[in-house]
Amino acid sequence: MPKDKTETHERIIPAAMKIFLEKGFEKATMREIAEEAGITAAGLYRHFVDKEAMFAALVEPVLSELQKWCERTRQVDYDFLEQGDLDAMWDSGNDLGLVVEQIYSHFNEFKLLLCCSAGTKYAWFLHDIVVMEQQETLAYMEEAKKHGVPVKEVDPKELHLLMTAYTNALFEVVVHDFTKEEALHYLDTMHQFFIPGWRAILGL
Repeated sequence: MPKDKTETHERIIPAAMKIFLEKGFEKATMREIAEEAGITAAGLYRHFVDKEAMFAALVEPVLSELQKWCERTRQVDYDFLEQGDLDAMWDSGNDLGLVVEQIYSHFNEFKLLLCCSAGTKYAWFLHDIVVMEQQETLAYMEEAKKHGVPVKEVDPKELHLLMTAYTNALFEVVVHDFTKEEALHYLDTMHQFFIPGWRAILGL
């Protein structure tokens, strides 16, 4: 990529982030983003075919990183199952890692996904996470059964509702602009509230 195009691209990214955060995807315009970046609207289209492609460029790297993080933590949970140490699994602090390693390293990107993505394919971000976690939890429970763990039967609809409540609560730190310190304190409260309930319902 020629140097001048690279430099222009590097101006577009923060400009798009600023306008999307201020106005949301639906109300933001390519002209506003171009003005913020100091280029013409025509120049903007040399980098992105449309507004959604620009939004995707902001959030897709974070979603990819989040997916890799989930895969790593999932393997840790299965390792605890193999070791027969479910107490350690529940105490492993995965949610703490999510906050520290993911959310607060990419706070603006998560803000885009949660608060500014209406009108894009990312508007169902939280729902997609819940569906993924529900599938993974049910698969984990089946594996736990094979290890002799007395798991309980859970209605998938009820599990979906509970996971929706939990996931929404977790990401409230972004919606309400918690500082990292506030979020960590809140997460400890969530842990005390939810974990005993999860264990009672799932039998893990």
